[in-house]
Amino acid sequence: MFVGSFWSLVPAIIAIVLALITKEVYSSLFVGIIAGGLLYSSFSFEGTIQHVFVDGMIAQLSDSWNVGILIFLVVLGSMVMLMNRAGGSSAFGWWAINHVKTKAGAQVATIVLGILIFIDDYFNCLTVGSVMRPLTDKHKISREKLAYLIDATAAPICIIAPISSWAAAVTGFVDGANGLTLFVRAIPYNFYAILTIVMMFTLTFAGFDYGPMKKTVLEIKPDESDFRKKVASSITGADDQPTPPVSMKGRVEHLVVPIVVLFISCVIGMIYTGGFFSGENFIDAFSNSDASVGLVYGSVAALLITIVFYVATKVLTFNECMNAIPEGFKSMVPAILILTFAWTLKSMTDSLGAKDYVAGLVSGFAGNSAVISMLPAIIFVVALFLAFSTGTSWGTFGILIPIVVGVFGADLANELMIISISACMAGAVCGDHCSPISDTTIMASAGAQCNHISHVSTQLPYAITAAAVSFVAYILAGFIKSWFICLPLGIVLMIGTILVIKGITTKEA
Repeated sequence: MFVGSFWSLVPAIIAIVLALITKEVYSSLFVGIIAGGLLYSSFSFEGTIQHVFVDGMIAQLSDSWNVGILIFLVVLGSMVMLMNRAGGSSAFGWWAINHVKTKAGAQVATIVLGILIFIDDYFNCLTVGSVMRPLTDKHKISREKLAYLIDATAAPICIIAPISSWAAAVTGFVDGANGLTLFVRAIPYNFYAILTIVMMFTLTFAGFDYGPMKKTVLEIKPDESDFRKKVASSITGADDQPTPPVSMKGRVEHLVVPIVVLFISCVIGMIYTGGFFSGENFIDAFSNSDASVGLVYGSVAALLITIVFYVATKVLTFNECMNAIPEGFKSMVPAILILTFAWTLKSMTDSLGAKDYVAGLVSGFAGNSAVISMLPAIIFVVALFLAFSTGTSWGTFGILIPIVVGVFGADLANELMIISISACMAGAVCGDHCSPISDTTIMASAGAQCNHISHVSTQLPYAITAAAVSFVAYILAGFIKSWFICLPLGIVLMIGTILVIKGITTKEA
């Protein structure tokens, strides 16, 4: 009765509506899951419990691909905690404050550090603000501007980095295709993330701000005293501890080396699973890789190398390294919970035949190429609105990506499917970037020690500008279907828009 009909979409719709109303994703996803179980079992209590927990949650957590993604996230959380406690981030900030001599240089250094920490947005927010705050204070850059630079190099960087917690999450939501290959192919179409980076550099080198950001000033006196201890305390929240757990012996290489090792080892792990060492060429091996297994191989190897590196260079003892590992696990619990619920919701809609129903609906539009070509731009707006309302990109991925795959099919030869998946990711990041209830937005405020509402209000015009240009780029991409053309056009349009705004604000002044 309910299978293969409109009712198959009801669990996802319930999750979306509740997320918009409650601004809370965990309970919304769970209620959607229960609704799916009730529909599948025709409202049988025993059948619902069986389908939700055995066929759904337990089955998803028993799936080898999903388990691999969860292991990668746990190991990644442990590495992030180790890098924090080794003091490499504070060492980078100490180096920067002694070598960067201009206001533009301070902003560029902040952006570069944000780009360098691409593996996780939480790690990014927790370190960049704490490390760069004394430097930006020295050059009288407002805390609101620092918060924007932190926020704009957190999620937007992670969503275009193939070795990151975000890439792992996205690949876990894609069924029927190589999720990592899809993620990599979607990167050039992730207009919001790329154009946000372009916008930051353009604003920095053009030397101006606009909107509420233009009126912000640094309201505190810069203080460079005892820099490294202050950074260590702010990273760990250990201000009241006599001996903060961040090492004072850390150097820049204690940040850079683990990140480089993680990237290289994960690439090696993935091409190994794709048959590179059995004769396949690099491209085919990467495309055919088992990302879940490859990321586990690479991350575990990187974790072991990092521990040996830290112990050998005496920045952390072996016991300190071991103590950091469970703390890193704890930091990933919210991400793991969202993934578990999203996977289970997806299994509910799959069992109700949502893919077949949606595919049948879309086939009715097959003759109208204009409507189909506009879908990426529409998906971008829907994802933006959902992520803004709920404050979570990952929850938006879990709800929308399976629907997008159901609309277009898991066909990597379909360029419009690639564009639409990227539009979903870009819209989710944009909404997360704008949302006052987003965890990354809140952490960016905390990292910069900036009033949260002030951060949101000053960042919003910048995010809306990038979103508007991205929307136009997705309209073009839907019809042209080539990032070689659309991405350069988007970059030119972004730079041009900023320069026009500068001209207008200069005349008004």
